Amino acid sequence: MNNLVVVESPTKARTLQRFLGDQYQIEASMGHVRDLPKSELGVDIENDFLPQYIIPRAKIKQVNQLKKTAKLAKTLWLATDPDREGEAIAWHIQQLLNNSQVKRVVFHEITEEAIKQAFAKPGELNMQLINAQQARRVLDRLVGYKLSPLLWQKVKRGLSAGRVQSVALRLIVEREREVTAFVAQEYWVIEAELKNSDVFIATLKADIKNEKEAKEHVKNLEKASYVVSKVTQKEIRRYPYPPFTTSTMQQASSNRLGFSAKKTMMLSQALYERGFITYMRTDSVNLSTGAVAAVRNYIGQNFGKKYIPAAARIYKSKSKNAQEAHEAIRPTDAQRQLSLVGADAGLTRDHARLYELIWKRFVACQMSEAVMDQTTVDVTARGSHPERPKGVEGSIYLLRATGSVIRFEGWLKLYGKEEETDEKNQVLPALKENMPLSLIKLLPSQHFTEAPPRYNEASLIKKLEELGIGRPSTYAPILSTIQERFYVEKQEKKFIPTVLGFAVSDFLIKYFPDVFDYQFTAQMEDKLDEIARGERQWRPTIREFYEPFEKKLEQTGETAEKVKVAVELAGKKCPKCGKDLIIRVGRFGKFLACSGFPDCKHTENLEEIINIKCPDDGGDIVVRHTKKRKTFYGCKNWPVCKFASWTKPKEAISNKNKE
Repeated sequence: MNNLVVVESPTKARTLQRFLGDQYQIEASMGHVRDLPKSELGVDIENDFLPQYIIPRAKIKQVNQLKKTAKLAKTLWLATDPDREGEAIAWHIQQLLNNSQVKRVVFHEITEEAIKQAFAKPGELNMQLINAQQARRVLDRLVGYKLSPLLWQKVKRGLSAGRVQSVALRLIVEREREVTAFVAQEYWVIEAELKNSDVFIATLKADIKNEKEAKEHVKNLEKASYVVSKVTQKEIRRYPYPPFTTSTMQQASSNRLGFSAKKTMMLSQALYERGFITYMRTDSVNLSTGAVAAVRNYIGQNFGKKYIPAAARIYKSKSKNAQEAHEAIRPTDAQRQLSLVGADAGLTRDHARLYELIWKRFVACQMSEAVMDQTTVDVTARGSHPERPKGVEGSIYLLRATGSVIRFEGWLKLYGKEEETDEKNQVLPALKENMPLSLIKLLPSQHFTEAPPRYNEASLIKKLEELGIGRPSTYAPILSTIQERFYVEKQEKKFIPTVLGFAVSDFLIKYFPDVFDYQFTAQMEDKLDEIARGERQWRPTIREFYEPFEKKLEQTGETAEKVKVAVELAGKKCPKCGKDLIIRVGRFGKFLACSGFPDCKHTENLEEIINIKCPDDGGDIVVRHTKKRKTFYGCKNWPVCKFASWTKPKEAISNKNKE
């Protein structure tokens, strides 16, 4: 055997084997083959932060297999993913196998053409990318490993803190406090249904604070005369969105498909490894000239020439480091239809749904813009004003109506309209200035100002990206970690901090304000990017961070007071001693425990009942968790009733047995 190719996964290996043939033996490393040890710090601080890598026990068999195969190979080809993490995996493999002839091949899509080009022009390992990955790994290990004992001592045993995850937690905690402190303000809106040839609705331009004011305005408006005072028409062009980056794919997948960031990355990884899409961890919106030419040809054949702009659309990446992953996320073949993806072995309907989203975004980004005619009509209502003395006439009210008509759909024909922006649109009749109008009826309605919305996965990722925190490979792990540690919970798909989350976040911000500052964290991401570009050395960067951090650790250990985590009452009494039951968090989630512990050791399972009945026996549906903390829904009457579902049952389904 002359050629050994090492990739990360068996699926990727099978896809490459189709293109490379029998002259290459392809093995999978199953991810990282070396890592820092779990049971100790694993960083020699005194020896300039030297990482002390080990082969995890679960990987020993795989590494031995790779070593055995590598001895028979003349050339070792490292074909891991084209980013920092992939480069680091390749480096660790090279260090372990120690072959004399090693070649690095980089490709951003797994197609026959891309693979053959990569193997025809192999390169060397990029130590700049490897050092950036090492710096992040060491930095995160130092923060997590050093802070955890302090949290155990000052807050609660078993806690841990992450450098970037804690900043995400801070965002959620601060937003929750904004929601809690928010006081809703009443206001009223008055709409008028008006008519000339056709009926339309105009809204009164006034600040109305309460029902009394609203009634006074309605009283005057009922007696007023209405006339069109101004008509403004303008053309609006809506341009397509850029092709997906990792973060925008995660946001769109959350908003449109309801997928978590973690699920989106799992699905997209499978699509990439089977050769359906380009590499899914990227902050670039660049597209290859070949891909653009192919999709423009597809648009012309399937939609017509008017849907192709005169020149190809070029999108510029905001990230300075976007050259690490040369392209946006796109299908490898614009002609490949959804049905072909769904038919591939091992893929599900969810894979097909995500592929369709990626495909539509890519095709739409090269289509013509949508053209709309927007009309704004100002209506003057003359009548008596409630604030004027009785008998004074001639006060003027201003009402406004806005409507738009799509003249040319452009990219919206494929991608579809956004519900939030299009649902209130109205088509206005032909109106001219000084045209009299008749009032059909007034529609006063009470409203209240709304608190800032809690973060969901999409909005949190968007906020982190806006702040410059996190990178394509880190968004999904950030969101997963803060949930797995029970620092936040999801309710109606929104993040809400737990009592524990509040306590941990407040402690970290109080004693380590610089480390968990938004700007500081973003600056650290920039420094890691500089290391990746070869503009900065990684060990001095770690030293610059660690020295003040270590001093702060020592000071906090000596001076910080122990935090008293608020007790969450369950609203039930202990059946053994009669004291209050409280909600505690253990390894597998929440449970009920007696507040009299350690004198009383009574515990119970905490059953979270949702307001939906079991479709099988009509019992209550409760939220349950597996040992791996995955949520599922089951009947409270288990084991008599065996109903269980990974997805939340719908009320419509649960009522079927009542019919």
